[in-house]
Amino acid sequence: MRLREFVYGAYERRLVAKLAPDQLPKHVGAIVDGNRRWARGAGTEVHGGYQAGADKIIDFLSWCDELDVEVVTLWLLSTDNLERPQSELVELLDVIEDLVDALAAQQQWRIQVLGALDLLPTPTVSRLKSAADSTRDVRGMTVNAAVGYGGRHELADAVRALLHDHASKGTTIEELAELLDVEHIAEHLYTKGQPDPDLVIRTSGEQRLGGFLLWQSVHSEFYFCEALWPDFRRVDFLRAIRSYAARERRFGR
Repeated sequence: MRLREFVYGAYERRLVAKLAPDQLPKHVGAIVDGNRRWARGAGTEVHGGYQAGADKIIDFLSWCDELDVEVVTLWLLSTDNLERPQSELVELLDVIEDLVDALAAQQQWRIQVLGALDLLPTPTVSRLKSAADSTRDVRGMTVNAAVGYGGRHELADAVRALLHDHASKGTTIEELAELLDVEHIAEHLYTKGQPDPDLVIRTSGEQRLGGFLLWQSVHSEFYFCEALWPDFRRVDFLRAIRSYAARERRFGR
């Protein structure tokens, strides 16, 4: 085991040494998939998989911090996940609430909660917002905790907010139709004011977005990893970064 750790440590150091600062992503999105499959493979309850996944989050954020990533968006709970059996959903929300509390308690990262919060239980929303508010003055990396998040819901919420905003100003539908452009919608997204993700990582071998940051990821680079999220290692992360750094970003051009 010690030899293996030594070899991996040397390999990780070599990977880091080859990364140029101007080749690194500023915003990393993570679809932390595979927790339930990990639990089945480990012979434990689903809650154990969720907890193992939550434990990996802090490691992942530390790795991002080491490379001066400015924003990390973590997809912790989708709107589709809200359809899971109530007993499982309650356990998952408990793990997420504890995780966000733990991240906030470190006072190292600025936490923001993204999602259709009106779909979540009121006590959950209160706890998540309280944790995020406690990091409001932290100047470190921004961590977006996407809870109750779905890309289609975000776009619907953005358009709804835009319509309410212009209605309050007395703008007619005809006038809005004339002036509406992509920037107007972007200004009402959950991530308004933040850069779009440069790199989106998805674990567990699934090669699809599933609705993650649909608008923001139009020019993102994607990296799909076979490892289940609780098994995701620093070397896997560095390989994702290396793959990103080796690509020529064209931004649709």
